[in-house]
Amino acid sequence: MTEDAAPAATDPSPVMEGVAVIEAALATMPFAPGVYRMLDTKGDALYVGKARSLKKRVVSYTQIARLPERLRRMVHATRRMEIITTGSEAEALLLEANLIKKLRPRFNIVLRDDKSYPWLVLTEDHDFPQIGKHRGERRKGASYWGPFASAWAVNQTITALEKVFLLRSCRDTVFESRDRPCLLHQIKRCSAPCVERISREDYAGLVKDAKKFLSGETPTIQKRLAREMEEASMALEFERAAAIRDRIRGLTHIQGQNSINLEGVGDADVVALHQIAGQSCVQVFFFRGGRNNGNRSFFPSHLKDDAAAEEVLSAFLTQLYDDLPPPPLVLLSHDLPDAGLIAEALSLKAGRKVELHRPQRGEKRSAIDHAATNAREALERRLAEGTAQAALLEGVAQLFDLPEPPRRIEVYDNSHIQGSHAYGVMVVAGPEGFTKNAYRKYAIQGAGAHGAASEPAAAAAGAGATLIPPSIAAEVPGGLRETRRAGGGNRVASGGGDDFAMMREVFERRFGRALKEDPERQKEGWPDLVLIDGGAGQLSAAREVMAELGLGDLPLVAVAKGPDRDAGREWFHRAGAEPFQLPPRDPVLYYLQRLRDEAHRFAITTHRAGRSKAITRSELDEIPGVGSAIKRRLLHHFGSARGVRQAGLEDLRNCPGIGPSMAARIHEHFHPGVGGGNLGKG
Repeated sequence: MTEDAAPAATDPSPVMEGVAVIEAALATMPFAPGVYRMLDTKGDALYVGKARSLKKRVVSYTQIARLPERLRRMVHATRRMEIITTGSEAEALLLEANLIKKLRPRFNIVLRDDKSYPWLVLTEDHDFPQIGKHRGERRKGASYWGPFASAWAVNQTITALEKVFLLRSCRDTVFESRDRPCLLHQIKRCSAPCVERISREDYAGLVKDAKKFLSGETPTIQKRLAREMEEASMALEFERAAAIRDRIRGLTHIQGQNSINLEGVGDADVVALHQIAGQSCVQVFFFRGGRNNGNRSFFPSHLKDDAAAEEVLSAFLTQLYDDLPPPPLVLLSHDLPDAGLIAEALSLKAGRKVELHRPQRGEKRSAIDHAATNAREALERRLAEGTAQAALLEGVAQLFDLPEPPRRIEVYDNSHIQGSHAYGVMVVAGPEGFTKNAYRKYAIQGAGAHGAASEPAAAAAGAGATLIPPSIAAEVPGGLRETRRAGGGNRVASGGGDDFAMMREVFERRFGRALKEDPERQKEGWPDLVLIDGGAGQLSAAREVMAELGLGDLPLVAVAKGPDRDAGREWFHRAGAEPFQLPPRDPVLYYLQRLRDEAHRFAITTHRAGRSKAITRSELDEIPGVGSAIKRRLLHHFGSARGVRQAGLEDLRNCPGIGPSMAARIHEHFHPGVGGGNLGKG
């Protein structure tokens, strides 16, 4: 694609009306295909569109009387236009989808899906390839199969490959260190190549069969296994025949698990849309190699309550395949007016022909109907949950004197052990439930991260005393003991991390950055309510930060567990008000408990992940320039990090894949100041 990015002639003055801005841009706008962007006074994208002819398409926005109310509001807010020319309309369609996903303009139909898709990976740079789950960037020396709709779907396939083809799933470091078979071999889910229970040639045959299975050649494998079972039985090799029989049963079980099947179709996606009450749900089933790789529900956002199904589905398809390789066949629930253009664009992206088809009968039609039923049920559940959620948010607004039900609630918590591996986290909830792609984690960088206090503060507090900043202690009536008795939750780790300092750091980083990016607080992302897992001390720490940042108007509430940390006896702390409790069976109380518990869960899992990473971190990670590949070679050659540390310079040079300069760097790291002539053990 050839891009020619050039802003149109515009006047950024806020007093210039949108129509005049568009007319000024039209003076220099070409008739070429491309993408146009309408921007507001702050430079944020209002709308991204594509056109076969930019000038012919954009001129329609100047005929304000013919536009619907939604587009009139968009034109009125436009203060600048930018264009990018492309080589064809198909290229413009791909670029439009990419920009919509990136910029999320509020007048576009937007697919809000930040989750990555898991893939199944089969390593090929090892004598005994390993199967596993993969997300992120692909690397050389491996083949990838997918995508899968969820981690559960790919885990099911890995389990099947273990049972039927006995492939290993252990890491290379575990593989190299074993001297006897693991439990997976005992339960007949691994052929134990680590201890040479299978030859390299026989294992390669299993890998070949697994690839055929992933490519959809299951019947061929099943027939061959049946023949081998009969031959083993005729030769009185009953144990071998029984093992083959178990593999055949496993294949049969896998085929029976699919709720829908597409005979004669290798790779295809089934895409069905359902609309209710101005909202849309798109259900996608991923088929690869004739197998069902799972399904996922999508809820595209659009301002138009009367957006046509075809319009929503067209926008959805281009954005879905912006970061996914499109399959050769996409089955649709609706006929699209621009199906030819979308197919051309997807073919351009895939480097091969991609067909869009709306089936009318047969198994393909049944698959579409099944997906449409799933879309309808998912949307009905979402609407029902939204109704209940709206009532709960209305209750929250009344409870905390908010002007309207909150659309964004942020909940904060900390987790650490005596100050070590300390993390602060933020979870986000709103009308649609938890917004997990907005969750954030903060590795504590201050003194609280290690339980260290300044020497004067430590001396004043005395050995083992709990440290409270003076500015916070002055705002806690009766001191820490009284606050614990009234509301609990002041979890200051004596001799360890300072929860108040941690909370202060998290708020400074979260809201300090938000102010830097949006000083006028006009963009989305600002909370309507902030909840803190803690008591009056944590609330005072947060209030102090917010006051310093000039954000004292944001509502802050601390949620502290009652005596013995009993759920249902929580105390709620607000500035300028007495702590209070809610009736034990109040639905709003249950909702606030769920928010607090989700923050606590996220904090605990984040802390555990950080702690596990620190435990498994090797001293080889501290050597500049030593990445995962070099570390793997060193561990394979020397057996352990200790072996690398004790190796001499010549030993390091003899390690496969380690050059002289890298060997010298590693040796210098463990033996600083030792000359290169020392070739013995360090």
